[in-house]
Amino acid sequence: MHDLIVLGGGPAGLTATVYALRKRLDVLLITGDLGGKTNYRLQLPFIEKHLVITGEEVVSRFSNEIDYLKFARVFDKAVKVEKIKGGYKVSTREGAEHETKALIVATGALGRLLEVPGEKEFMMRGLCYSAVSYAPLFIERDTVVIGDTMLALRATAELASIAQKVTLIAPTHGDLSSSMGKKVLGAENVEVLEGFQVESVLGDDYARRLVIAKDGEKREIEADAFFVELELEPQSEIVAHLVERDELDRIVVDCANRTSDEGIFAAGDVTNVIAEQVLIAVGEGAKAALTAHEYLLQLPD
Repeated sequence: MHDLIVLGGGPAGLTATVYALRKRLDVLLITGDLGGKTNYRLQLPFIEKHLVITGEEVVSRFSNEIDYLKFARVFDKAVKVEKIKGGYKVSTREGAEHETKALIVATGALGRLLEVPGEKEFMMRGLCYSAVSYAPLFIERDTVVIGDTMLALRATAELASIAQKVTLIAPTHGDLSSSMGKKVLGAENVEVLEGFQVESVLGDDYARRLVIAKDGEKREIEADAFFVELELEPQSEIVAHLVERDELDRIVVDCANRTSDEGIFAAGDVTNVIAEQVLIAVGEGAKAALTAHEYLLQLPD
């Protein structure tokens, strides 16, 4: 039985694994890849790498270390977690079973896709899924945000303080009646197109235009970048029967990354901690590992 299993190889999971190794724990990382969403970066002609705070060097260092330490990781997908005597059993897609005394869930969250023609071709090539990560790069530029929830409204408000113009394509009225929505509607450099649906993404090497439609009316919207903000989908289902989740299906954690089950810890975008940011995930992963170590120290031999 392992001391600790970490699910997910993004920034939080990688950091947790490395910290656990430093504590001389018998740790196993189960993940489909190393780096998670940090393997994808927005590309545009005017974006220079040094202008983006990504935590890439930290993640890359940890990723290389785990890749070298083959005994500490398994490239597979965890599909089931069961509580057993003295800990947990994790079953994987390839049929393996691993037992552990403690578990860190760092499975992340996926952004909802538009699922329209052109999306795959221009993903992260002018079509972005995180305004909070890239908004500062769009000073005096034209941008588009797609969505109608608080996530989209926050993205629009942040871009409006930087960009020359923000067009919000809101499929429904959504949260537009909220205080954030009223602020967005009142901003001079924001145009709200309510009720429009995105039909396709057009461009050359990069996304340049969106085709949108409403009640038979079609338009083409040009911009320097397009931000898809259709809410995140936390990958928390695997432990939904074991831990408390909030209304958005994020795992609820305390300040030390403990969940409602004393043997399970969680870190990164799968939790209810604020902000989808690499450096925050790195810190949360470190905290989770240290808390799990403390938990393991007090277990009877």
